[in-house]
Amino acid sequence: MNNILDLKPVLHGPSKKFFITTHHKPDGDAMGSSLGLYHYLKKLGHQPTVVTPNDYGSFLFFLPGEKSVIQYESDPQQAFSALKDCDYIFCLDFNRLSRINELGDAVRAAQQPKIMIDHHLEPEDFAQFQLHDSKAAATAELIFQLMVLMGDLHLMDAEIGTCLYTGIMTDTGSFRFASTSAEIHRTIAFLKESGVDHVKIHEAINDSWSFRRLQFMGYVLANKLQYLPEKKTAYITITAQELLDYDVQTGDTEGLVNYALSIEGVKFAALMVDRTVMVKISFRSKGTVPANEFSAMHFKGGGHLNAAGGQSSESLEVTERRFLEALENFYPQIIRDEKH
Repeated sequence: MNNILDLKPVLHGPSKKFFITTHHKPDGDAMGSSLGLYHYLKKLGHQPTVVTPNDYGSFLFFLPGEKSVIQYESDPQQAFSALKDCDYIFCLDFNRLSRINELGDAVRAAQQPKIMIDHHLEPEDFAQFQLHDSKAAATAELIFQLMVLMGDLHLMDAEIGTCLYTGIMTDTGSFRFASTSAEIHRTIAFLKESGVDHVKIHEAINDSWSFRRLQFMGYVLANKLQYLPEKKTAYITITAQELLDYDVQTGDTEGLVNYALSIEGVKFAALMVDRTVMVKISFRSKGTVPANEFSAMHFKGGGHLNAAGGQSSESLEVTERRFLEALENFYPQIIRDEKH
């Protein structure tokens, strides 16, 4: 593993082509960190290309540079061409190549040096360079740190700052999660001083819902939210038919699991969505309740202590039953948190 500082001559040297990719179904941090890095590299005189495995929510379309993004699922030829033609590969906001779906095998086989920048636990050893910190609030925070390490903070502008602010804001739950450190607030202050319009960002993320999405959310909260007060747990299941009935688009289920967690007394929450080929699961928790351990043990997932993802190849009904069975053994850890 090379020291990340060894990249300084590369970044400050002659123009090079950089391939930037992030995890499937990118969220605010994935897109914010990728496009923040994209604009930073452009200011250094390089030629970066951002490639995502698939699509992402329309609430992220406002990000500067978004129109330049290549989606592998819709244009694999252009994506592979960018990968083949690049000099270096940046892997952002994921710790395993399986998180980028079919792109993973191609990136693994690529001979160009790989640079992982990520904050998830237990990173896979596939990159020659790594900037990893599981205590970081967001990968966007690490892109900011990269600029600091390279002595390039003077290059910060409103475009880079808007992207990084979006990544940090979304991954900290608008600065309310435990990962929001004093250093994060100092970083945000610097981004504001660089010209970031935080009102515009919050409006784009939180106030751009379609009428149909709002109806869908109302239906889910009224009909699909299950509350288990004796287990201090709440969860939501959504069928494939319900996704069709409400014309659910990419990003429309974003944040739903947090409503389950917001119930007074709830320490653990889950959202199970039938995506036809797979049931995708989101877990959230409070305090010391280890959502990542539960996910890894029962649903082939992982993530952070209080935010994790998983999946199931079984039906939604069987997945829900497995979740409830696993919860019986997990309950003591939820209670243990109450005593701290």
